[in-house]
Amino acid sequence: MTRQDEGQPKARRKPFNLQDHGDILSAILDEVRDAPDLTQKELSQIMRSHTLPNGDMLSKDRIIKGYRQLCRREGCSPDVALVRRLRVKPTRTISGVAPVAVLTEPYPCPGECIFCPEPAGMPKSYLPDEPGAMRAAAHDFDPFDQTASRIATLRDIGHSVDKIELLILGGSWSAYPADYQAWFIRRCLDAMNTVDADSLIEAQRLNETADHRNVGLVVETRPDLITSDEVHRLRRLGVTKVQLGVQSLDDHILAQNKRGHTVADTRRAMRLLRLSGFKIVVHWMPNLLGATPKGDLEDFSRFWDDRSLRPDELKIYPTALLPDTELHQRWERGEFEPYDEETMVELLSRCKPLIPPYCRVNRLMRDIPAPNIVAGVKKSNLRQIVQQHMACDGRSCRCIRCREVRGEPIDETTLRMETITYQTDASEESFLQVVTPEGDLAGFLRLSFPHVEPPISELRGCAVIREIHVYGPALGLGTEWDTAPQHAGLGTELTEASSKMAYAAGYRRLAVIAAIGTRPYYRERGFELDELYMIRDLKA
Repeated sequence: MTRQDEGQPKARRKPFNLQDHGDILSAILDEVRDAPDLTQKELSQIMRSHTLPNGDMLSKDRIIKGYRQLCRREGCSPDVALVRRLRVKPTRTISGVAPVAVLTEPYPCPGECIFCPEPAGMPKSYLPDEPGAMRAAAHDFDPFDQTASRIATLRDIGHSVDKIELLILGGSWSAYPADYQAWFIRRCLDAMNTVDADSLIEAQRLNETADHRNVGLVVETRPDLITSDEVHRLRRLGVTKVQLGVQSLDDHILAQNKRGHTVADTRRAMRLLRLSGFKIVVHWMPNLLGATPKGDLEDFSRFWDDRSLRPDELKIYPTALLPDTELHQRWERGEFEPYDEETMVELLSRCKPLIPPYCRVNRLMRDIPAPNIVAGVKKSNLRQIVQQHMACDGRSCRCIRCREVRGEPIDETTLRMETITYQTDASEESFLQVVTPEGDLAGFLRLSFPHVEPPISELRGCAVIREIHVYGPALGLGTEWDTAPQHAGLGTELTEASSKMAYAAGYRRLAVIAAIGTRPYYRERGFELDELYMIRDLKA
């Protein structure tokens, strides 16, 4: 914006009018229908060849809105395949669900980490110009408004929003007051249900049959805040996945960076979470104060060598040197030196091949705008750079994300089911995966056989399904699409396979840590809601 534009109201874009622009819309839709293998470049060419009388081009979200208006007028349902070709940012829901991230309001954190910024008006560690933080602040951190707005945005750009994975970010969740947590989640569910509930339990009940069902609820917290009482409370809230700020597996490094917890805390937290059926995501930060590339590589190896760790998912956040932090002061005194890009890329290129096929790497760089980073790696496409570096060196990664089928069509008849088994300090874990002939991953199930008593008595004597995930573009509830893995019966096949394995291992009950919106799915497959889990009696 130029200085003379400051303070001037922005011109509002006129809403799509089917009566005025119907012919242009129909011409675009006809060309898209005639090109089943349409690329984004070809779609842009089609859009540019059919402009409005004033020369403007219809954006993809307006085309999708117009197509939906047209379907309503003609009394027909939108063509799923056609909407997919028109979709904006298709990777948003390529993992099978629509992710909706919301932020909690600022609240004191028990940590004193030297790398963590504390900007005014933001939850600790979040910057005002991070995309998610900006969206949250625009809604004054209101959970209902954040959720409703994000669902509307995803829907408007062509994504299915029937199945919502809710990610609650913003500081250490377990440090917030209990009544705030219950209110926050209830209001998120109210937005999905499009009706206000009087209690969290009522909101959960309503969500079982809502148009926007919660199929996953994720919170982030610290290892030292996870206790037996806390895992009970998380389940009552409906949480299914927990992100742990582990950061390092070296007590000396943790102490230098004033992290406030130990590796023993991490081991205990992961044990409690795993025995309670949660999916576990760990955050790991290379290049902390006191670290070296060699030491970081050894540290990363501990995730897989140590049976008490072995997480389900990873977020790798290279330490960002930010102003107004103690780490920045240490850097100014010459006590800290960020790795340069070449060093970081080489380190991560050596880390990724160590990751077993049952783990998913969600991120390789935090979404911090580059101008905020004083020195070190600033590239937002670090994952792509690392992948290219690995390819040049003949290395490869076997993690879940690198093997997902994503948007590719599949032939059900060629799929095969495989089982990867590994041990933890408290259980035997089986990763049942459905793969294509090329080794791409169409779906998986995490099955846990605990060999110590779980912290939640409801799970005693149970084998536990900790996760079922079928990949491919998110499809609406009840939608079928011939070449998409979702709704092709893979979830049922995985469930039945896990039931047989559990029975053969001596278990007579199978529990699943079901999200609120997935309860009807599991009821159809013989599970009944106990208190916090859905459980199925096993028979030969």
